[in-house]
Amino acid sequence: MENREKESMENQEENEEAGPPPGWQPIPPPLPVPSPSEMAQMVCGSCRRLLAYPRGARHVKCSCCQTVNFVLEAHQVGQVKCASCAVLLMYPYGAPSVRCSSCCFVTEIGVCGLSLFLCMCDLANQI
Repeated sequence: MENREKESMENQEENEEAGPPPGWQPIPPPLPVPSPSEMAQMVCGSCRRLLAYPRGARHVKCSCCQTVNFVLEAHQVGQVKCASCAVLLMYPYGAPSVRCSSCCFVTEIGVCGLSLFLCMCDLANQI
């Protein structure tokens, strides 16, 4: 009985000294989950799904359609209402027009459309 116990203990010591089995790799620690305040949202430009991404990201790949979306910050985006259905549309500054995702109507941006905010400031300054 004692011989078996000694052999068992020796086998355990040999296994411990030998290290992990061939091909074994440690599991990397999980990535920290960003808090909601560190996350932002955008709509996929292709399939229109809502995407969540970490703030500061430049590109977001849609998990549904695999489209890589370019992220625009708030100061890089203008807003205009669709000339057909009045849905509020967002567009990158400098765009000459924007197509409505609801009714597909193309709204021309125009000079004042460069920034709704700038237009409102101009109106306020004239008063």
